[in-house]
Amino acid sequence: MDVPEVATTIGGRALARAGLQSRSAFVLLAVVLLIRLPFLNQAIQGDDVYYLAGAEHAQIDPLDPNHVQYVFLGERVDLRGFPHPPFNAWFLGLLLAIVGDIREVPFHAAYILFSVVAALAMWSLAKRFSPHPLWATLLFLAVPAFVINGNSLESDLPFLAFWMAAVACFIAERWAWAAVAIMLAALSAYQAVFLTPILAVYLWIYRRRDRTARLATLLTLVAPVTLLVLQLFERWYSGTLPVAVSAGYMSSYGLQTLANKLRNAAALAVHACFIVFPALLPGAILTARRRRGRETAFLAAWIALFFGGAAVLFFAGSARYLLPMAAPLVLLVSRLRPRWLALGFAAQLALSLALATVNYQHWDGYRRFARQIRPSTAGHRVYIDGEWGLRYYLEADGGLPLERGPTGQVLRAGDIVVSSQLAYPIAFTAPTASIAERPIRAALPLQLIGLQARSGYSTATKGLLPFDITAAPIDIVRAAIVLDRHPTLTYLPMNAPEASTQIVSGLYDVEGGAWRWMSGSAVVLLKSPAQAQPLEAVFTIPDPAPARHVDLLLDGRVVASETYSGPGAYTLKSPPQSPVRETASVTLTLDRTFSVPGDHRELGVVVSAIGFRQ
Repeated sequence: MDVPEVATTIGGRALARAGLQSRSAFVLLAVVLLIRLPFLNQAIQGDDVYYLAGAEHAQIDPLDPNHVQYVFLGERVDLRGFPHPPFNAWFLGLLLAIVGDIREVPFHAAYILFSVVAALAMWSLAKRFSPHPLWATLLFLAVPAFVINGNSLESDLPFLAFWMAAVACFIAERWAWAAVAIMLAALSAYQAVFLTPILAVYLWIYRRRDRTARLATLLTLVAPVTLLVLQLFERWYSGTLPVAVSAGYMSSYGLQTLANKLRNAAALAVHACFIVFPALLPGAILTARRRRGRETAFLAAWIALFFGGAAVLFFAGSARYLLPMAAPLVLLVSRLRPRWLALGFAAQLALSLALATVNYQHWDGYRRFARQIRPSTAGHRVYIDGEWGLRYYLEADGGLPLERGPTGQVLRAGDIVVSSQLAYPIAFTAPTASIAERPIRAALPLQLIGLQARSGYSTATKGLLPFDITAAPIDIVRAAIVLDRHPTLTYLPMNAPEASTQIVSGLYDVEGGAWRWMSGSAVVLLKSPAQAQPLEAVFTIPDPAPARHVDLLLDGRVVASETYSGPGAYTLKSPPQSPVRETASVTLTLDRTFSVPGDHRELGVVVSAIGFRQ
């Protein structure tokens, strides 16, 4: 063969490879659009509301979007304790500034960018580590958490995109791009620190005898250095270390207890088995055992390091936590024969799209309910007893989150409370009458979370299944109008059946069948006595309680006040009182409160009874 023939042959092969690359890229883009375009109008869901709160504050304070107070589960908290760095809030803040308002379609369209980046990075890694790079990338795109959570506005997809780009650029020795991607990953999620050991293992396996790899070694430290600089900047700018605030909330809510850690690890183990279609896993494990080369060692180390870190760092056991682990698992599975990969991809994509459809219908149910009750709530104060998308859509219509404790609202007759049985409602005692109620259902008998579902897809507290099969309602939402209170007791023991309607605020659930903890201020309504009687409060100051000064108020006026020397059982009693109205408002206030690890309540003293008594 002469030179022209050789050149022609080589050129033909190059063109063929280029054509194959183009067709593969087209297929991957088509799949990305397939799993994203049908869900562009996805309702606001899950933790979207917290990121959007940061995005809104970014319009005022772009350097620190989380430097704002926020009501979470009925408690007013510092959003700087939100356990995510600010990149996602910044990105959403930029979209908000461009679009002018929070709109589902353009926001989700913008987030497709992160799916494309993740897909391209996976394609790059697959060409390096897989005998079937196209199938490997398609399996990655069919991962349930990628399909489902990629349709949210949470930080999961931005973080995954930067994580995948960081690994792909690092392995391709594009050092500058790798550094940028690692920094962006660190600004998206704290678990970016797991890149340090994973990339260090890669260097040890492939470059440990290469003396020119010093720059690459330094790059492995970019994530922790970025997070350290971020914390120091926040300390200088706002006076607080975000990780310290977050750690405080983790302790007060008991999120890092051993029970939560064990449940988290168990749930993550279950979710790991559903990253790819489970039937492919046995063959992939056998293939990996037979091919114990450097590629297998690195991919296995990536899986082990990330899973171990996730088991230690996280507490909820959500499937989305394992997205950065999907790539190495898929790459190991992709060594199977293409026909098995095709079957696994088809089955997994069908399951993922079905679950994404159920997820869409769940959150869309809240959006529809908010629209449904809009005419009924006009002219009323509206309070939201729940979180997630229900809260977002009602807040957009002027509603306020229901608060508990001393800062909680006193509900008045005519107020409307919209509650969700699923979305962490808080207890309140005002009598209500329902004006609208709706069960949230999906067309398919699948659930990621639900009232009766045992799925731990979002949180392991709901169960350990990756999803559940049930036709029961996902949630039941209710709008109720607050009625006038008509107290029947002049003396109210904390275990009285009437207590639920006569307690206004500041008293928690009954304990020991006889008493209740109170916060810094408790309010009850009493039936006024027919003749003047002393007003009293019976309570105990436990050993750990710092409260010493107690005031008893009748209709806003102090009628008894006392300072106590230490813990003990006490009765604070006033002179005889004659309330001017048929219903008397009684308030008990303390000078100090406390809290204990694992209990996020504000605790004051233990109350046994409040009322008029001779």
